[in-house]
Amino acid sequence: MTVPSSTMSSSVSTSRGMLPSARLDAHGSNSGTPGSFGQSVPEFNDTDETGLLSVSWNQDHGCFAAGTTHGFRIYSCDPFKEIFRRDLKSGGFGIVEMLFRSNILALVGAGTNSQYPPSKVIIWDDYERRCIGEFSFRSDVRAVKLRRDRIVVVVEHKIYVYNFTDLKLLQQIETLANPRGLCCLSHHSNTFVLACPGLQRGLVRIEHFGLNMTKLIKAHDSHVACLTLTMDGLLLASASTKGTLIRIFNTMDGTRLQEVRRGSDNAEIYSIALSPNVQWLAVSSEKGTVHIFNLRVRVVGEDSSNHSITAQGPAPFYRNSSNSLDALISPNAGANPGSSLSFMKGFLPKYFSSEWSFAQFRVPEDTQFIATFGSQNTVIIVGMDGSFYRCSFDHLNGGEMLQQEYHSFLKKGHLES
Repeated sequence: MTVPSSTMSSSVSTSRGMLPSARLDAHGSNSGTPGSFGQSVPEFNDTDETGLLSVSWNQDHGCFAAGTTHGFRIYSCDPFKEIFRRDLKSGGFGIVEMLFRSNILALVGAGTNSQYPPSKVIIWDDYERRCIGEFSFRSDVRAVKLRRDRIVVVVEHKIYVYNFTDLKLLQQIETLANPRGLCCLSHHSNTFVLACPGLQRGLVRIEHFGLNMTKLIKAHDSHVACLTLTMDGLLLASASTKGTLIRIFNTMDGTRLQEVRRGSDNAEIYSIALSPNVQWLAVSSEKGTVHIFNLRVRVVGEDSSNHSITAQGPAPFYRNSSNSLDALISPNAGANPGSSLSFMKGFLPKYFSSEWSFAQFRVPEDTQFIATFGSQNTVIIVGMDGSFYRCSFDHLNGGEMLQQEYHSFLKKGHLES
């Protein structure tokens, strides 16, 4: 692990320390009340035009935050509902990061925000209606990630890890140029795992803070474009700038567990999501299709015996534990379709033996979408055009997903399907 440098390229200020979190009221007791960000204004009238700058899930994917040209809005996914919004005269926020469903948010201003520049992180307590901490940097902030005990700030070539209670700098991690702000965290209380780009192309760095261990995984030949962790941090899913393959890794030893194929043409990957039971993987890309893959990785009991992994063998199970990940052979697992020429895979390019998606849903190609899993074999998709989709897939037969719900959440009548 990198020892924090004595020369910091950031500064921190606090306001009477951190406060305990209060839960957001999903029934709207805060809705429509402007926050006290210095210059605040009432809610918009019918003629106001609001642009969307960012969308992001909270840690359990039950809510999402939308950064707009005038502030930010918070939505619940099930049921779909706008929880509250904050509108400002000074401009919008390019990054809005929730802390589960609490009142604490991390905010980074957009370039047009006259009061909050994109090089400053604001830790905002919406219950107290005040800023409780600030981080200022010499360059623009690319991403902010929150845990209940940590704040992680990503800039172009470095990642800063802070203690949440006193905002003290704990760690600095150097990366390759990281304009996408790639970084993800585990969210179990007994494990703290961080994944980010390494210092070489295609390399993913895994920090197991509780174990004081760093693991470097050569995930791709091209630059890493997207990555995500399971809630306990023991599995990593990643894609490269080519966007054709998504790979699943054991973060403890770096073993590649499974590889699935989005398509044969290069594409920008917008999001990767793992279902809570680690049975499904969702991928959205610029090609206008959200793909669902069946994972041959299963949670097993503590009484399972250990087996070695071979590169050619079936993908393994994994044990849901804070400090171990045991791979077991699963001869019958997996339902993704493969090529009919797979019997010749020893003589044909890798493309012909790839696992293809199990289920699909089409969205407009000219819009960026992020996807995650809802309850009971549903997928939630949110777009930068202000669209919200809920669709379901047949967990036995796959195929085209069925749209169950649609909202245009930036419009005044966004609750009309």
